[in-house]
Amino acid sequence: MKNSKPQFSDERRYNSFVGFSREKYGTRLQKIVVDAGFSCPNRDGSVGIGGCTYCDNDAFHPSYSTPNKPIIQQIEEGITFHKKRYRRAAGYLAYFQPYSNTYAPLEILQKRYMDALSHPEVRGIVLGTRPDCIDEEKLNWLAELAKEKIVIIEYGVETIYDKTLKRINRGHDYATTISAIEKTAQRGIDQGAHFIFGLPGESKEEMMSMAAEINKMAVNSVKFHQLQIVKGTYMEREFAERPEDFVQFTMEEYIDFFIDFLELLKPELHIERFAGEVPPRFLNHMPWGTIRYTELLRLMEIRLSERDTWQSRRYNP
Repeated sequence: MKNSKPQFSDERRYNSFVGFSREKYGTRLQKIVVDAGFSCPNRDGSVGIGGCTYCDNDAFHPSYSTPNKPIIQQIEEGITFHKKRYRRAAGYLAYFQPYSNTYAPLEILQKRYMDALSHPEVRGIVLGTRPDCIDEEKLNWLAELAKEKIVIIEYGVETIYDKTLKRINRGHDYATTISAIEKTAQRGIDQGAHFIFGLPGESKEEMMSMAAEINKMAVNSVKFHQLQIVKGTYMEREFAERPEDFVQFTMEEYIDFFIDFLELLKPELHIERFAGEVPPRFLNHMPWGTIRYTELLRLMEIRLSERDTWQSRRYNP
């Protein structure tokens, strides 16, 4: 089934998150990463130890963002950093990214969120977290805050398969994810979901099947990363011992795979990222070399044009 091409913002062939920001908030808003010093329940023994097998948070956030600095200092340094790269940004979102940023009592969360919101150039917060680290009390308070400030919750979903969630030491099942997303949607809070392509034991067909599940989710945006093998993680050892358990994409294969996936996604979903970028010093396996995300995005958009296709082309409601 070939659907007609929707009119996406920025004349793109997919629904970009930048376009969503401009449409909803009237301008481009740049995220400033904040490390508020939280942990995760699969690290501190609440549901497990060791964390997710692929994870080293130092590989995923910038040098200005460290928990030994006050939140307001991180934001100031982040704004200085981003003003050189994103001159068109007219405001900022404090992106609480490392670890699980709703994993603390509400009074602690309130203090740290409000510290970030006290900066005059910060218009809202984005909370990276796990679906098992949210509850009714926190959601109710965030819903009230969202009446005055921008509030976005970004859930690390990673996969829809319980077998994989167990293997990567996630500490919760997929039903927990669906429950958290539904409760968040009931309160009208904007939310996104993060997924990883290439987790051990998953075939390309299983990954592609996630599109239909994502279309059912009450999320506004989605973010995708290819699996990257980070030094010092349990997954590094697993990859060395059982490489046959991992689907390994070349860069060209991944771009075509993602475009196939994109064709199945409903048109109203905003695509925030389609690939990940980890500093080379953290990686022991770099099949794509040192290519930056901006170049990957350019290549993906060229390939969309070459294939004359777009997000939702094969979407079947």
